[in-house]
Amino acid sequence: MTRAKLVLIDGNSIVYRAFFALPALSNARGQFTNAVFGFTQMLLKILHDERPTHIAVAFDAGKQTFRHEHYEAYKGTRQETPSELREQFPLVRELLDAFGIRWMEVPGYEADDIIGTVSRFADAADIPTLIVSGDKDILQLVSDNVNAMLTRKGITDVDRYDPAAVYERFQLTPQQIIDLKGLMGDSSDNIPGVPGVGEKTAIKLLSMYPSVEEVLEHIDEAPGAKLQERLRDNRELALLSKRLATIHRDVPVTCTLDDLKYAGYDPHVVRRMFQQLEFKSLVDKITREIDKNGAAATTDGADRGAEGGSAADAAPANPGHPLQSLPVLVIRSKAELENLWGELGDPIGIVPDMDVDDYQTANVLGVAVGSHRKAFYIDLTDLEIGDLTELWTGDAEKIVFDLKALAVLLDAHGQTLHLEDGWFDIMLASYLLNPSDGETRLGDIVERELHAELPVPAPGKPERPQALARLAAALPELHHATVSALSAQELDDLYEKVELPLAFVLARMEALGFYVNAECLKDIGAELQAQLTALRDDIYRLAGTEFNINSPKQLGEILFDKLGLPASKKTKTGYSTSADVLERLAPYHEIVEKILEFRQLGKLQSTYVEGLLKVIRKETGRVHTRFHQALTATGRLSSSEPNLQNIPIRMEEGRKLRKAFEATYDDWVIVSADYSQIELRILAHLSGDEALIDAFRQGMDVHTRTAADVFEVDPGEVTSLMRRQAKAVNFGIVYGISDYGLSQNLNIPRAQAAAFIQNYFEKFPGVRSYMTEIVETARKQGYVTTLLNRRRYLPDLHSKNFNLRSFAERTAMNTPIQGTAADIIKLAMVRIDQALRASELKGRMLLQVHDELIFECPEAEVDELVELVRDNMENALTLNVPLQVDIHHGKTWYEAK
Repeated sequence: MTRAKLVLIDGNSIVYRAFFALPALSNARGQFTNAVFGFTQMLLKILHDERPTHIAVAFDAGKQTFRHEHYEAYKGTRQETPSELREQFPLVRELLDAFGIRWMEVPGYEADDIIGTVSRFADAADIPTLIVSGDKDILQLVSDNVNAMLTRKGITDVDRYDPAAVYERFQLTPQQIIDLKGLMGDSSDNIPGVPGVGEKTAIKLLSMYPSVEEVLEHIDEAPGAKLQERLRDNRELALLSKRLATIHRDVPVTCTLDDLKYAGYDPHVVRRMFQQLEFKSLVDKITREIDKNGAAATTDGADRGAEGGSAADAAPANPGHPLQSLPVLVIRSKAELENLWGELGDPIGIVPDMDVDDYQTANVLGVAVGSHRKAFYIDLTDLEIGDLTELWTGDAEKIVFDLKALAVLLDAHGQTLHLEDGWFDIMLASYLLNPSDGETRLGDIVERELHAELPVPAPGKPERPQALARLAAALPELHHATVSALSAQELDDLYEKVELPLAFVLARMEALGFYVNAECLKDIGAELQAQLTALRDDIYRLAGTEFNINSPKQLGEILFDKLGLPASKKTKTGYSTSADVLERLAPYHEIVEKILEFRQLGKLQSTYVEGLLKVIRKETGRVHTRFHQALTATGRLSSSEPNLQNIPIRMEEGRKLRKAFEATYDDWVIVSADYSQIELRILAHLSGDEALIDAFRQGMDVHTRTAADVFEVDPGEVTSLMRRQAKAVNFGIVYGISDYGLSQNLNIPRAQAAAFIQNYFEKFPGVRSYMTEIVETARKQGYVTTLLNRRRYLPDLHSKNFNLRSFAERTAMNTPIQGTAADIIKLAMVRIDQALRASELKGRMLLQVHDELIFECPEAEVDELVELVRDNMENALTLNVPLQVDIHHGKTWYEAK
C-alpha cells in the first residue's frame, strides 16, 4: 500500500515568482498568462516528481490580516500588485479546479498560516508533507515529517530543506527562524526587527541564546556596547517582529485531510483548460498522453519518460516532429553491417545501448546510429564490438552525447577512441552554452532545441532500440546549430582546445583508476574503531550508564535530563543534539567534547573507510572515480562514486586515509603537483594591481607582503598574527568578503575589520577597481567570462531582492578568478597528457583535486616527470605574474603531500 504524502503549495508565492520569472505572455483574448503558465509547469513537475496522495494550494484572502492589528505597517512597503499579475489569480484557481486540486483561502489569514495549520494536522496524522513556496518564513514549519521546497531562482531552481538542511544554511533549528526574523526583521514584509542587526549578527546572538526572549534576558552579554544599546532600545520591537513572523497554526480551516485526497486528474478536462489558455505545447503533450493512455486519470500530465529507466512507451508521438516517427532499420549481421557503412552520411550520431546506467561497468547491447533523417540500430547479439571499428575510425564526423562515457565504456570492451578521428560532444558544447544547467539529458536538449520528444524506455524494453536510434538521428540535427552558437559566443577555442581533448584525458584516468591498499584501509578502520570504542567507554563512564550515542532522543535524555545541562526548548520529538547545540554545551561538561569527537571519527569510519572499501573494484584493486566535466557553473571538475576530492584532511585521522592510496608497483611512487596561490595570481593579472603583481614577480610570500603594506611595517617585522590576518583578507577579497564576514573570520570588531579592508584597498587600488568594474560590466552584458572566455550568466544582478543581487555581485567578482583557475588546470592536464604520450615515460595521471594533480611513475623517472609536469603546469597560460607549482613525491598519496 502506498504511504500517504501531502503537498502544500503557497499559491501567492509561486504565482508571483512565475510572473516575474517569465516574459509577458497573453492569449488571443488579451489575457496575460505568463504567471499561469509558470505555475502550471511547477505543478506538473510536482505531480510527476512527488506523486502526492493529498494536495492543496493556499492563497492569501486579502491585504488585511490579523497581523495588521498588531502592527499597522505590516507589509506596508510592498508595491501594489501589477494589474497584469492580479488578473491571473482567477485563472490559476480555474486551473486548479480543472486539475481537481483543492485550493483554500481564509479571511484575515495568509497562505502561510493555512499551510502551517494543515501541515500540523498532517504531522499529527504522521503523513509526510512537502511545502512548496518561495518564502523562507515557511522554514519554521520544517520538522522530521515536514520538508520544504523553496524556489531560489525563478520557479525551476529550487532548494529542498529538512531540519538538517535548515541548520546547514542558517546554523539554526527550524523553530529559530522566527527568532531570526525577530532580530533581523524582514524588509519584504516590513517587519522592523532590531535596527542595525543583520542576518549574521542575529545568527551569532542565537548561537549564544536560542530565542529572542533569552537574547533579551542576556543583553549585557551581547558582543559590543553598540549592539547592547540597540537591543535595549528595541526590546519591544524585537518581540513584536517575532510575533509578526510567527506562522499561525490554528486557522479555522473548514476542510479535513480526507478532503485533500488526490487520485489524479482527468486529462480531457485539463486539456480543455490548456486550450482555453492557449498553452499549445501543453495541449500537445496531454494529447499524446490521451492517445497513449485513453481517458484514464493521471497524476502526471508531464510524464515524458526518462533515458535509462522508465516505463514510458517509446512509440512515436502523434503528431509531432518527423524524428518521432522516423523508421528504424535494425542491423543484425555482418553483411547488413557492411551495407550500413555505405548508407551513413556525414556527420553521424552515435548512442550506445547499455544494460545498466553505470557506463564504467555496463555491457553493450547494441549501438544506435543516425544521419540525414536515417536511423539504425546495430544489435550486438550476434555481432561483436570489434566489428564496429569502422564506426569509430571512419572519415565522417561523429556526434555523441558524453564522449568521456562512451570512451570509458568502449575501453572496457577493448576499443580505443582517438581525438583525431573527428568527434563532437553535444553535452560539452551545451554545457559551455548553458553553464548554469549543470548535467542534463540528451532528451532534454532535443526537446528544447528541436521541439521533439524522444523518450527512451529502460533496458530490455522492446521499444528501446527504436527510441535510441531516433535519438541518434537527432544528434546531427543538433550539431550545426550548436557549432554556430559556439562560434557566435567565441567559445569554440575553449571547446576545441580544452574541453574536447580533456574528455579523452579524463576517460583514461577513469579507466585506469587509483590503487587502494584495502588491508591498509582496514587497519586505519581498526584504529578508528579502537578510538571509537575508547571514546564510547569514556562517554558511558561520564554518563553513568550505557545508551545509544547515535540516538538523538537517548543522547538528549542523558545530557539534559540526567546530567542537567542547559537545554533548548524540548519538542515532542525530544531535545536537539545537533552539532551547534553540542558546541555551545562543551564548556559545561567533559562528555560533550567526547561526543563531538565520537561523531567525527564515526563519520570517517562509515563514510570514508567503509565507503571506500565498498567501491574498490575486485578485479583491479582500484577505485575508479567518475569525473563530472559538465556540472559546475565555474568550470571546475568534480568527482563521485567515490568523491576523491572531498576526503577530509583538516584532522590527522582524515589525512591518514591517503596512506591507503598507493602506487601500482613496488618500485613506483606517487607524485603530487599543486598550484601555489593560483587564484591570487589570477587576481593580480586581472586587476593589474602593481603592488600585487610586484609581490609575485619578486617571489615574495604574498601574505607577508600584504601584511607589510597594510600594517606599514618592513616584511621582516610581520608577525604571525599579521600574516594570518592578511591571508584572511587576501582570500576573502577573492570572494567579495564584507567587513562583518572578516570580523567573524578573525574574531575582531567589525570596525577594525572594515578599517583593515579599507586599508587593503588603499594599498592595492587596482583590486578595488577590478571588483567595481567587473560587477558593472556583468550588469551591462549579463555575464562574466574567464581568461579563456568561459561564460557565466548572472540574471540576479538585476534582482530587486537584495540578497539575490548581492550574491550575484559576489559571483561576478569571483567567477572570472575561480573559473580561470579551473581553465588553467584543465589546459595543463591536456598538455601534460599530450607530453606524456609523446614521451617514453611510463608515468600516468591518476587524479585531479581542485588545484592539485596526482601522478604515479617509476621511482627512476621522478625527476623527468617532475620537470615535464612543472613545465606544462607553469606554462599552461601566460599571465603577467608567474604561475608556481609545488611538487612532492612519496610511496603513498599521504607521503606526497
